Amino acid sequence: MKKIYYFPGLISAIIIPILFWYYGNQRIEEARTSVMDIWLPPKLSKDKSNLTSTFEPLRNWNYKKIKVDPNKENSSFYVSEIKALQKRNKKNTGIEFILDKKNTYGDFASLLNDMAIAQQDTYAYDLEKTGHLFAIINYIDPNAKEQKYECLLCNDVIYENEVYKLSFLDEAKKFITNLSKEGYYIILGFLFLLSVSIFSLRERFQLS
Repeated sequence: MKKIYYFPGLISAIIIPILFWYYGNQRIEEARTSVMDIWLPPKLSKDKSNLTSTFEPLRNWNYKKIKVDPNKENSSFYVSEIKALQKRNKKNTGIEFILDKKNTYGDFASLLNDMAIAQQDTYAYDLEKTGHLFAIINYIDPNAKEQKYECLLCNDVIYENEVYKLSFLDEAKKFITNLSKEGYYIILGFLFLLSVSIFSLRERFQLS
């Protein structure tokens, strides 16, 4: 009986991962959705115990009212108005961007993008009453003196044993979490290859 020698994984190591990667990329394009993470002021409680964490203390500030036209690109104007608000630097002032039922999700998203462009970190969406977006001044006192604090960590030495090091398990979890779908296909190909190789070796030892 003529013996047939099998070289475990020699051909499969090259072909199988490539096939998995190729056919994995032929998947149907999935629908992509995007969401925005925005903080909403809490609703005022009946006993008004959470008054300071709501929008109510800021509601009666001096706001410049700007009507947001539906589906109209006015980003440059909105950004310039926000920067002018920052430059004036007046207490208890802001801009009230008026939104109504005719405005779309795109108008709201564009306004948030304008806030980011103008580097306006303080704003609030009054979902409870008006449904308007408010850009609020972050007042900076021009006469405030910078306070100096003692540097408690200056000239300190951090030894190597004080630095947290990831364990092998943590490194493995991090690697798997950041792995792309193509990487999963390649790993599955190698696992399939490994099982075939082990099975062939087992068959060889049984025959011998």
